[in-house]
Amino acid sequence: MKKIILIGFMVLSLTALMFAGGRGDSPSAGGEITLTFMGWEASPLETEAVKNGIAAFEKANPGIKVSYTPTPQDGYLAKMLSALSSNSAPDVFFVQSGDYRSFASRGVLLDITDRFNANYPLDDFIDSSRTIMDINGRVYGISSCSVSPIIYYNKDIFDKYGEPYPSADPAKVWTIDEFRAVAKRLTRDGIYGCYGLETNGIMINVQVISGGGSQFTVDYNSSIYNSPQTKNVLQIIKAIRTEDKSMPASSTLENVGMNAAQMLQTGKVAMLMDGSWALQQLSTLGFPVGIAPVPSYGKPVTTGQAHLHSIAKASKHPEEAWKFLQFLSGMEYQGQLCKEGLWLPNRKSLWADGPNGIDGWYDSARLGPYYRQMKNYLINVVVEPSAMQKAPILGDIINEEQDKFFKDDENIDTILANIERRSNAELQALR
Repeated sequence: MKKIILIGFMVLSLTALMFAGGRGDSPSAGGEITLTFMGWEASPLETEAVKNGIAAFEKANPGIKVSYTPTPQDGYLAKMLSALSSNSAPDVFFVQSGDYRSFASRGVLLDITDRFNANYPLDDFIDSSRTIMDINGRVYGISSCSVSPIIYYNKDIFDKYGEPYPSADPAKVWTIDEFRAVAKRLTRDGIYGCYGLETNGIMINVQVISGGGSQFTVDYNSSIYNSPQTKNVLQIIKAIRTEDKSMPASSTLENVGMNAAQMLQTGKVAMLMDGSWALQQLSTLGFPVGIAPVPSYGKPVTTGQAHLHSIAKASKHPEEAWKFLQFLSGMEYQGQLCKEGLWLPNRKSLWADGPNGIDGWYDSARLGPYYRQMKNYLINVVVEPSAMQKAPILGDIINEEQDKFFKDDENIDTILANIERRSNAELQALR
């Protein structure tokens, strides 16, 4: 019996050590430590790129190993919350921008303000990234990059029907009426003119902002979504699908077993609104893809946000973790992922001319001339509102209610009133 108890105690002790490893393993006899690192797997290509970056970091830092755990994106937040509540969080981890303020308020993120200020000029970060990182003058994570909604198009379809390509020059961006007219003309022979305008909150938000609407007041303490501007944009988006018949429902993709990128590649859709991250996959599919700004409802604009890299407050190796954070923010890592089309730089110096700037990461074969032409457009992005929300439930409320309008044909005025009422009740409860 004593033997069984002893074995059980040893198993429990080993388990405890394994979970403690989430906060950084103790140094080995050779002085090597292992940092634990967790992020979500948006695609196998992204995971491969992260692992390649880790290998480069380990080679440059022989005393530090990084154990990476990619997690399905849908279950990532729940897994992180569980790890944090059980004091077994990884040393370094992804934090979605919309969860960043919530995590910081829980006191689970290491305050890196002094380290950050000693190594980075905050003004080098584009305004959207700087705004997201800064919480009352403190920094708890470094913005990984910038990602923005943009338009992709299949050049073969435009060529086939003699349509001019949308311009990559933000000064010549199509209005939503021009975009809508082209989408209608290209909806023929089993082709839909466009897709993606209503698929997720980020794509909807940029259109609402372009049309003069807003989710929140400037201090993000109140919802002001129920406005004529927001109503107009949402009605136009829905009309493109239901009246023009130029855009398929999301169920269409499910029925044919394709994702949006494959629909564009195979000519099922002519134009796709998606995040800039989609270029990593699109550039590997072997068809002529073009890029353009989001159509304007009045103001040519796109939004910017991205996950942050943060250190657990409970990490046993904050200095080594900080060194890893610096690597994740540098040209060798961020620059490579920008080169592959997954990310956009979030620092002005990386957009500047020269080998230490845009020439150091720009791959014309993959990115074409587009990002160079859209440079100022992509630097001067406005903050994606969900990145500044006071609580993640606010995004859930908006998505839930908007689905009732887009998918269930519920009254738009009722939907907008419900969003504002429910959001303000949650915001009031946080005060």
